[in-house]
Amino acid sequence: MRYELLGPVRISVADEASSVGTYKMEVLLRTLLVRKGQVVSLDQLTQELWGAAPPVRAGASLHVYVSQLRKILNKSSLTKDCITTRSPGYVLDLGLDELDLDLFTALSEKGRLQMGMSNHAGAAESLAQALALWREPVHASSFEGPIIQEFANGAEELRVECVELLARSLLASDQAREAIRILYSLTVEYPLREDFYALLMEALSRSGRRADALRVYQTARKIMREELGLEPCRFLQETQEFILNDRLDELHFTRTVNGGKTHHRHLTVDTVTS
Repeated sequence: MRYELLGPVRISVADEASSVGTYKMEVLLRTLLVRKGQVVSLDQLTQELWGAAPPVRAGASLHVYVSQLRKILNKSSLTKDCITTRSPGYVLDLGLDELDLDLFTALSEKGRLQMGMSNHAGAAESLAQALALWREPVHASSFEGPIIQEFANGAEELRVECVELLARSLLASDQAREAIRILYSLTVEYPLREDFYALLMEALSRSGRRADALRVYQTARKIMREELGLEPCRFLQETQEFILNDRLDELHFTRTVNGGKTHHRHLTVDTVTS
C-alpha cells in the first residue's frame, strides 16, 4: 500500500486510489504520516483537527476517528496494526508500506546527483518523475494546526526547488523550450523570486529570443520596484548585462563556479517590512 500526501490524502493499492473518508479523517492521517514513527500526543491531534477551539467531546470524537482509520488501513496495509496507542497519543509506522513523500525525496536526490555528474538528461527524467507524484500543492492556509502547516510550507519549498532543478537540467540538456515553459510558470507563481527571472532570461537568450529575455528583465524590475521599492539584485542586473553584450558563455561560467546556483535574494514583502 502507498500513502499519498502530495495532494489530498489518500491510500493507493495496486494503482487504485481511495480516500479515507471525512475531512477530519484525512487531517488525522496526514498528521500521523507527517510524524510517522513518532508519537503524536492527544493534545497535538486535537489541535490539528479542531484548532484553538475544540468541541467539548473532542477526546471521544478523536478516539472514534482513530478507530475508523485503523479499520480502513488494516484492510489494505502490509503492516499489522498500522496505528498503535502509545502514551501520550498514537503513532503510525509505515512498516512495509510506502509514502509518496519518501519516493519524491529519493527521486529528487537522484536527480540532483545526476546533475552533479553532468548527466542532465537523466536528471531531467528523474526530476520529472519526482514531480509527477505531486497531484496538487498542499497549502498551509487550508489547515488548523502547526504540524501540517509546517509540513505544507516545507513540502512546497521542496516542490519548487525540484521544479527549478528540472528547468536547469532541461536547459543544460538542450531542451530550452520546455525549460522556458516551466520558468514562465515559476515567475508567475513566485513573482518576487529573482533567480527564476535570471534563469528564464538565460533560457530565452540561448534560444535566440534575446528581446524576450530583456523584456523579462524589465518586468522583473518593475515588480521589484513596485512591490519592494528596490532595484533588482546584482546577479539579475549582471544577467541583463551579459545578454546585452552577448556574453552568455560568461554567464554559464558564473553559474558553474557557483555550483549551478544563483546566490542572491529570495525576497518577500515581509523581508523588507520587518
